[in-house]
Amino acid sequence: MTTSLAPDAPPTVPLPVTAVTCLEDRAHIERSTQLQLVPGVQQLRLGPISALAVDRSLHTELTGADATVLDVRVVRAWTPRGPRPPADDDSPLRHHVHALDEERRTLEQRRDRSRARLDLLGRLAADLLREIGEGAGYGETEQERWAAELDRVDAERATHEDELGVTQNRLTILNTELQEARHALDLSEEDPPELTAHVELTVRAAAAGPAELRLSHLTPCALWRPAYRATLDAGELTLQTDAMVWQRTGEDWSGVRLTLSTARSAAATTPPRLVEDRLTLRDRSSEERSSVAVELREEAVSDVGPKQVTGLPGVDDGGEVRVLRAPDPASVPGDGRAHRVPLTAASSPAHSEYVCAPELSPLVTQVVRFTNTTGHALLAGPVDLIRGSGFTGRGTLDFTAPGAAHELAFGSADTYRVTRETEESRHTTGLSQRTRITRTVRLHLSRFSGPGETDDRVITLRERIPVSEVSEVEIRLRKDACSPAPDSLDAEGIARWDVSLPPGGRRTVTLVYEVSASGKVTGLSDA
Repeated sequence: MTTSLAPDAPPTVPLPVTAVTCLEDRAHIERSTQLQLVPGVQQLRLGPISALAVDRSLHTELTGADATVLDVRVVRAWTPRGPRPPADDDSPLRHHVHALDEERRTLEQRRDRSRARLDLLGRLAADLLREIGEGAGYGETEQERWAAELDRVDAERATHEDELGVTQNRLTILNTELQEARHALDLSEEDPPELTAHVELTVRAAAAGPAELRLSHLTPCALWRPAYRATLDAGELTLQTDAMVWQRTGEDWSGVRLTLSTARSAAATTPPRLVEDRLTLRDRSSEERSSVAVELREEAVSDVGPKQVTGLPGVDDGGEVRVLRAPDPASVPGDGRAHRVPLTAASSPAHSEYVCAPELSPLVTQVVRFTNTTGHALLAGPVDLIRGSGFTGRGTLDFTAPGAAHELAFGSADTYRVTRETEESRHTTGLSQRTRITRTVRLHLSRFSGPGETDDRVITLRERIPVSEVSEVEIRLRKDACSPAPDSLDAEGIARWDVSLPPGGRRTVTLVYEVSASGKVTGLSDA
């Protein structure tokens, strides 16, 4: 509700934010304060709080006294904005008015200091003249000292009077300029009132005494996302987990207990509706029975995860609510900007290797494998990559369970070069009309080394071989023609070589495989 506060409203009791649970798209705010209750029914005014507080989510708990909460509600009112520094996006005129106001405040302080100094010098001169009169009455003749003291006082008084005159003159000009600037600001811009909110609490207490009030509510315009910083140093990977927190709730969170949760309170709890899915069967035509159509299909092998969306992604928690807590009190201003809050840091041994998939990219990438030793699940998010030379780039960390292995790519190594060449030959037998395609892939690998490098380095090469899903098409690796034969070949058709290169060395890897298909197979030329 939005109302205007009565002039005789009770005094406001501060209700600061003490704890915040930040969710994926909102925040659960907890506040606490000490109350001094009197016997009987009384109404208390608490706040101010964020005007975005969700009314129906208000929950209060009163402890430490024999009292009962009769009613609690949020009361909102439009109030004029108080004096505050202009923001970066404010107009130059508003910045000019603020600068003039600050200068006027400084000149007024200088004027007050000059007046105080002149008043002190006036009393000093009066005391000095009284001392001269009393000394002359007693027959003392210290004319030189008296003259020197009077000259010093008069000189200081003249200096401060001149300074006071200059200050007064500048203040007069500044007041006129400030009045004109404010008049222009009133004509050109309108400063709308600010919507403020307070909590009205009605309590019935059996006896007088202190009580502790805890109040909680939901607030929109707040969210968080995980972020990481991975530092590779001497075979050890240090992973720092942070939370990027945004909030524009209308108030700052200062020194609060911050909890980060992946719970989705707004998600629907009803199961999806079931719809009919009809499957129909038909007989194949004679043309379809006499031929088998094949085509080349690119298949990405990956884990099942959330659908990728543009913009700020959601929090991938692996389907289970995850809760992280900041070890120290956190402060997040309500400016709507991203603020980094440290959560955990852990180190684990790391195994580093240099990997290249020439079909996708000619670059040799340093891949680091490590184990999640943080004690909690690593949520999907961006990661800053740092090694001996400093910041090397930014990658993406996928969801990783506690104790699970994971890998990060730390950028390419510029001292390697890989080129790829392919050849293809086709042969068809006359009787069986069986088509045989032979493909040869050559990978040329070279290493450029500095004068101080003397050790060999192993490069892992990966090349893909097609995988057939129909019995009419056979694919065979010709190990006798490969130079050298792959060290391994997995079920997805990925061949792997571990090639050792000395400084300045060169190697050529050859892969040969055959694709054989019967005469009734069509579409093999496109594959």
